[in-house]
Amino acid sequence: MALRDFLKKQFIDVIHWTEPEDGILAWRYPMQDMEIQNGAKLTVRESQQALFVNEGRAADAFGPGLYTLNTQTLPLLTNLLNWDKLFQSPFKSDVYFFSTRTQTNQKWGTQQPLVIRDKEFGAVRIRAFGIYSYHLSDARTFHTKISGTRELYKAAELEGQLRNTIVGRMADTFAESQIPFLDMTANQMELGEKIAEHVRPSLAQWGLTLDSFVVESLSLPEELQKILDQRIGMNMIGDMGKYTQFQVAQSMPIAAANEGSGGAGLGAGIGMGMGMAQTMMGAMQQAMQPPQQPPPQPAAPTAPVAPSGAAGGAVAGETKFCTNCGSKIARSAKFCPECGTGQ
Repeated sequence: MALRDFLKKQFIDVIHWTEPEDGILAWRYPMQDMEIQNGAKLTVRESQQALFVNEGRAADAFGPGLYTLNTQTLPLLTNLLNWDKLFQSPFKSDVYFFSTRTQTNQKWGTQQPLVIRDKEFGAVRIRAFGIYSYHLSDARTFHTKISGTRELYKAAELEGQLRNTIVGRMADTFAESQIPFLDMTANQMELGEKIAEHVRPSLAQWGLTLDSFVVESLSLPEELQKILDQRIGMNMIGDMGKYTQFQVAQSMPIAAANEGSGGAGLGAGIGMGMGMAQTMMGAMQQAMQPPQQPPPQPAAPTAPVAPSGAAGGAVAGETKFCTNCGSKIARSAKFCPECGTGQ
């Protein structure tokens, strides 16, 4: 009885797998010192694939279903083993199961800011974060290029590779799109679709299919964000008159909260608000006005020249003006020759 039980354990009649936890992508069925019985049953559940590997070479792959293992259901393995007729004896082969469930809530992000050329701001550095999901779609390719002969392969082991691939393809997307930064933040869904188009071929080469890609946030480094906030604030001000009223209204509750100051606190608050608004208005008006030209310098005064024929033949520096009619006369004259007024 004991010998029969021992011999029975050496042959496998049913092959199946149920996932014990999340995040498993590939699992090797334990085959040590065991062979698969001719006509054994293979059960592949929904969200699974199975792959037979003989002497290191991938053979037949199976999708969801119940299979009876024989030369009809294992044509590639039959060819590898050179079976020229229906085999009746057990055979040795490795069986791998793969989970094709969607791996959700996979996070991606830029550890360092990406430098892109922006139409509006020039060269800027941006950060981006989001989530994505994917599923294993080609067991043969994934086994050949990723999991290999590992007994267990988890999604966490692939996370770093996928994240860095996404960030690299995202930089290519920004370079090709020529979309200004402000438009990117307003159309994150469309941006996510464009990045996904670049990422899908990279995942397909490993037997994976990208299901969704979401850009949750785009941001600038802190120092650049402050500059952008200031620019947005100035654009939002618009009508300086209305902004002055707003500043006054904001200062009133602040002044009223200062107990004991009475009307002085209220007046100081209103004056502060109006002063701030006037200062900003003056700065904006000054920036909008064209530069003023300096006023012309007056010409240097010239000494008066006595006309020819003046009374007494006076020259410049020896004349004066009549106190009555204003005519130019000699400095030594006692009477004006024009009106006769004494000088």
